[in-house]
Amino acid sequence: MGPLRKDAARHWERLVSVARALVDEGTPLRLNDIARRVHLGVGTVYRHFPTAEALLETVATPTLEALTAQGEQAPADDEPGRALAGFLARTIEAEVTDASLAPVTAAATDALSRTTELKRTLSSVGRELLGRARDAGAVRPDLTADDLVPLMCGVTYAANVHGAPAARVETARRHLATRLGACTSPRAEPPSRV
Repeated sequence: MGPLRKDAARHWERLVSVARALVDEGTPLRLNDIARRVHLGVGTVYRHFPTAEALLETVATPTLEALTAQGEQAPADDEPGRALAGFLARTIEAEVTDASLAPVTAAATDALSRTTELKRTLSSVGRELLGRARDAGAVRPDLTADDLVPLMCGVTYAANVHGAPAARVETARRHLATRLGACTSPRAEPPSRV
């Protein structure tokens, strides 16, 4: 898609801004409601975002891009256990601070190819970091990539349900450190708090 005209770019930015605010307050995205809020015709909204899922993925994209960029740097850490713990910690922090992330990452299908690309990269980075940590003996040898998603979902859920809003990130870090401690290889030192 080429560059948008100035008015179209302004519309796009307003739509994403309103959607971001709605997601942050826990309001479901409905394109007709958003059109009314930004005083645009429904057709204009649908030209930019054919579905609410496409709009939600657009809202989540900056966080997904930041996580991907950080994740791609993680293998440079010469301590595989620390690299994995750091990647998981940043992902958990994003999950508890950006309400758009959980539904986008949990979706079985994506509305936007960019979302699919970013999710695939994050999954690949997670698998690579886990493999390195396993090979180094930093985590249990039976810990698999399929174990990471439920582990992280549990941490996110616990932080959101049991953590005060202002303390969710710290609660998530504490829960993650505890769970990673249980995943530590018997011959390895437990990971430090992340």
